[in-house]
Amino acid sequence: MLDFKSILKMATVSLKINKMRSILTSLGIIIGVSAVIIMLAVGSGASKKIAKDMESMGSNLLMVRSASAKSGGVRMGMGTRPTLTMKDAEVIENKARGVLAIAPYSAESKQLTYGNQNWSTTVGGTTQPYFLIRNYEIESGRGFLPEDNKNSTKVAIIGQTVSTELFGDVDPIGKTIRIGNVPFKVVGLLKTKGSSGMGQDQDDLVFIPITTAQRKVFGTDFPGTVSMIAVKAQNDEVLSLAQEDITEILQHRHHIGKNQDNDFEIRNLAEMQETIKSTTKTMSLLLGAIAGVSLIVGGIGIMNIMLVSVTERTKEIGIRMAIGAKASDIRIQFLIESFILSMAGGLTGVAIGILGAFLMHKFAGMNIAITLQSILLSLGFSAAIGIGFGYYPAYKASLLNPIDALRYE
Repeated sequence: MLDFKSILKMATVSLKINKMRSILTSLGIIIGVSAVIIMLAVGSGASKKIAKDMESMGSNLLMVRSASAKSGGVRMGMGTRPTLTMKDAEVIENKARGVLAIAPYSAESKQLTYGNQNWSTTVGGTTQPYFLIRNYEIESGRGFLPEDNKNSTKVAIIGQTVSTELFGDVDPIGKTIRIGNVPFKVVGLLKTKGSSGMGQDQDDLVFIPITTAQRKVFGTDFPGTVSMIAVKAQNDEVLSLAQEDITEILQHRHHIGKNQDNDFEIRNLAEMQETIKSTTKTMSLLLGAIAGVSLIVGGIGIMNIMLVSVTERTKEIGIRMAIGAKASDIRIQFLIESFILSMAGGLTGVAIGILGAFLMHKFAGMNIAITLQSILLSLGFSAAIGIGFGYYPAYKASLLNPIDALRYE
């Protein structure tokens, strides 16, 4: 039996003799691996982007909204019937267990003006804890003071997009803007948050005290009501407990019986985040599986070419057997050839895949995340395909009868 080094040398020489065939045989693996790398990079990048966006929204959150109203038996949109009040938020804060922070919130789209500049954006009325709940940070200036809501002060905290549109590069702190026809002094500028998972610009907004919003800006037909109450739990372990308490408190305050529908809805953002993460993970795996099909096609190509090679090299195999090569030597040589072809294709595919992913990021603006795991997975799959699809041709070559092989023309 020949030593492994000699068999490896013969396998390498054989592949070099037919360079073009070797390159074309590896092409299927190259395309398959590069597709897997790109698909997994795009999928992982999307998952990380969504996770980052969801994190920017805040953690351990409960969003309490007014339930959807019914008109003529038809259910309208959520919040069409305002049922939540400032007093509801106060009672929840005092009685619900596991609550770290709570803030009432109402919002409307309004026109802003500063000098000859104008901008339409979302104006949200709330209290200081809302910034903690939704992970907003003050870059310059200040947040809301207790007396701002108590006295319905006309002060505003603006996002970066609003600042850019109205003030350009000028510091907005201390400037006076008009929300509708009401003047407001800008007292705070928020740090940049970027877009949310839904594609919404989280910097394109203005916050004002909720009492000011209700009395001087929104002109609601339902005084004292709010569109939402944002709640942040102390940790994820007490989130469900807080949700149960809030449900019981609101049912009691709104006089809702056991067999009656709630006039409010509670959304657990932690559950939504887990669902979205699970969905994006499944999509990433699906993309990788689709790309993996091309790897299998490449493996079939390797098997086909190796079978042709066995037929073409029948006399060579016969001569080697006649001078002492054993069936196992022939089998190992063809397996090595198949393995080299698949691994060469795998390594080339990884390089092309990484390059392709970066080009997609640069020119298409797609979020990518290339992981060591995806590279090792692709190379491991390539090696398995080389051995798996190369075994039958190698086995067939080892079964040739030396005498019949020498007679083959």
